[in-house]
Amino acid sequence: MADDETPARPVAIVTDSTPYLPLELIERYSIAQVSLYVGWAGQLRPEHEYTDLDSFYARLSASPQLPTTSQPSVGDFLAVYRPLLDSGRDVVSLHIASGLSGTCASSREAASLLAEEGGEGTVHTIDGQTGAGGLGCLVAMAGELAAQGDTAAEIIEAVQATRATLDIWFCLDTLEYLRRGGRIGAAQAALGTALKVKPILTFGTEIAPVGRVRTHRRAFERMVAYLRELQERGASDWIVQHAQSPHDAEALLAAGREIFGFEPLFCTQVGPVLGAHLGAGMLVGGMTRSRVALQGMRTSGRG
Repeated sequence: MADDETPARPVAIVTDSTPYLPLELIERYSIAQVSLYVGWAGQLRPEHEYTDLDSFYARLSASPQLPTTSQPSVGDFLAVYRPLLDSGRDVVSLHIASGLSGTCASSREAASLLAEEGGEGTVHTIDGQTGAGGLGCLVAMAGELAAQGDTAAEIIEAVQATRATLDIWFCLDTLEYLRRGGRIGAAQAALGTALKVKPILTFGTEIAPVGRVRTHRRAFERMVAYLRELQERGASDWIVQHAQSPHDAEALLAAGREIFGFEPLFCTQVGPVLGAHLGAGMLVGGMTRSRVALQGMRTSGRG
C-alpha cells in the first residue's frame, strides 16, 4: 500500500425488519436493523415490538380491517447510521424491494443528508429487489463478508451478482390478504377463492404469480419440487420460512435436508409487516453465491 493510500474502512451491515433473520445470525454479524411499523386504527408500533406472533396472526384473522404498515422514517435511519459512521465504519444498507415499500427511499434520503453534512464514511443503500427470506439471504451473506473484512465495494458487487441467482417461492392459503391490501385485483382474488386455488408467487421488484394448485398437498409438493430444482441449479444456500404454518415448515426442512445434504441458512416465521399483506403460508428459496462471495466462504473457513 502506498504511504498516501487511505486504508478501506470496515463495513457495518444494516437492514430493515422484513428479512426475519434469526437472532443468532443478527448477533453473529452485528447486523443493525431499522424497523418498519404496523398496527390497527392508526396505532402503529415498530415491528420488533410484536413478540407474540400467534396473537398478532389471531387478530389478523379475526379483524374485519387489515392493519396499516409504514416504512421507517428518515430519522429512524439517521439514528442507526450516525453511530456506525462515527465509529469509523462505512455502511451497506440492504432493504426490501422499492416496488413493495418506501423503505429504500427513506434510507437514501438519510444517506444524502449525512453526505451533505460532510462527515467521514459513506452509506450505500442497496435495493434488495426481493423481500422476506430472499432479502435475508443477501443480508446474511453481506454480514459474513463484512465480518471477514471485505470492503463496501466488494460486498456490493457480491450482493448484486448473487441477487441475480436468488429465487423465492411462497404459497399462500388465500389471496384475500393480497386483495385487501391492494396487491392484486378483486376479480383475481374472487376467482382464486371460488376455485379454492392455492396461489404460488415470487418476491421480486413486486409480488408476481408463478403458478397455482388446488389442494394443500399439491402446494406442498410444488414447494418440495422447487427445493429440488434449486439444488439441481447449484444453490449454495437454501431457506424455509412460514406464517402460521409450523408443521409445513418442519416437513419442508426435512425434505430440504434430504435434497441438499446440509442445513438451511435459516428457518423463521414471517412477521407482522409482511404477514399483514400475505396471511398464512409457506416460503422456500435459495441462492448461488457469486464468485466473490464464495471466495469469502473459503477464506472464512465455511464450506
